[in-house]
Amino acid sequence: MENINQKKANVGVISDTHGLLRPEAIRALGKPDLIVHAGDIGSAQVLETLRGLAPVVAVRGNNDVGGWADALPEVDEVQIGEVRLCVIHNIKEWKRGEHSSVQIVISGHSHRPSVEHKNGLLFLNPGSAGPRRFTLPVATAKIRIVGKKVTARIVELRV
Repeated sequence: MENINQKKANVGVISDTHGLLRPEAIRALGKPDLIVHAGDIGSAQVLETLRGLAPVVAVRGNNDVGGWADALPEVDEVQIGEVRLCVIHNIKEWKRGEHSSVQIVISGHSHRPSVEHKNGLLFLNPGSAGPRRFTLPVATAKIRIVGKKVTARIVELRV
């Protein structure tokens, strides 16, 4: 588990790049304190490029295979100041009981961007920043943490 000892943080969130890290996605992430990749990364090169921008927390998606991907966890937690978030690729595999102290759950897999508040938790799916799927938007997301206050928004990319 990563621990960022800051009361304020900007987090860039990306998922489902499938080996395609668009320049628009890099610009949309801005200059975050942390980047979270919610799986289906596609290659070690994507992570290397992201690590050149900020520290990265990444989880393995169902399409991430091979030696580089084997080192990635399927689920990870990050503590940022007073806020804890959980990262998992497929939200259907998330078990609240195993992650009872989190305030934010970040997932990917569906390629559908969404920000939802349910049962006292913030559920964020940044959508897919990689190849377009059907008519779904190409997107990333941003999280702003100030103390215990959390805001999240989807950033749709023009591609």
